[in-house]
Amino acid sequence: MNRLLVAAGLLAWIGVTLLLSGWRRFTRPALTDRLRPFHPGAEINGGHPGIFSVDSLADVLLPILHTLGDRVSSLFGVNEPLERRLRRIHSPLLPAEFRLRQFCWSAAGLVAPMLATVARLPLPAVVLTLIAGPLLVFLSIEQRLITASKKWQDSLRRELPVVSEQLAMLLNAGFSVGAAMRRLSRRGEGCCAQDLRVVVNRVHQGVSEPTALREWADQAGLDALDRLVSILTLNSEASDLGRLVSAETRQARRELQRATTAIIERRGQQVWIPVTVATLVPGAILLAIPFTAALRLFSST
Repeated sequence: MNRLLVAAGLLAWIGVTLLLSGWRRFTRPALTDRLRPFHPGAEINGGHPGIFSVDSLADVLLPILHTLGDRVSSLFGVNEPLERRLRRIHSPLLPAEFRLRQFCWSAAGLVAPMLATVARLPLPAVVLTLIAGPLLVFLSIEQRLITASKKWQDSLRRELPVVSEQLAMLLNAGFSVGAAMRRLSRRGEGCCAQDLRVVVNRVHQGVSEPTALREWADQAGLDALDRLVSILTLNSEASDLGRLVSAETRQARRELQRATTAIIERRGQQVWIPVTVATLVPGAILLAIPFTAALRLFSST
């Protein structure tokens, strides 16, 4: 009981400190804030952040949470950078914001040890729930992001041969690489079209086309897209770029066909598992009946 009172008092003290730090009556303005109204070119700031404000606390905690989240993810085999996965699925969240939300949801996992304490479970069980509850919530959110990233990659892999073929047709018709990408980004609605819109926006921001395409390839993480981007970056050196893109399109189609065939064969093999079980169980029962009858016969004699 005393420990709960001490913890509650500590949390109340921190909350009151954060609230009073933004109140002008309890905080002394800094020297720069007092001199700012007398500067002719400075704007007067109506609010005073205080010595210890929520913004300053967030500026300190966000990098720590980001680093800690990356360490925990790497312990469970997630080595791909979080920023790349978020940019791949076009998430509006920054990596630090994602980690903050992830840890906030993980704090909800502390309900499990509370329930274990109320249920008067043994101390090892309470300690196990104290560690496993937040960790399971953290890893479930991480797994959702990994699943969304893989789905985006699969959609991009399926759409890439079609988009490459359209790109080759436009290049053979006389379009430049930039004009062809702008046309495909405006007419499409899939994953490739969204990524192409990002590439076009990067070019409008002043980034060169090879750099923007290379950023797209690094973000996607697909071998077929790496080869396509390597061909498109030869725009200033190759005169038959459309033919090269068409050859790469055929190669991408063959790879996609092989991958699809492998998936179909694997699913076809999985179909036989319940069939085999359904066949073996009645057969085992039919064989067990005469076997047990023979055992009874020999035991009686």
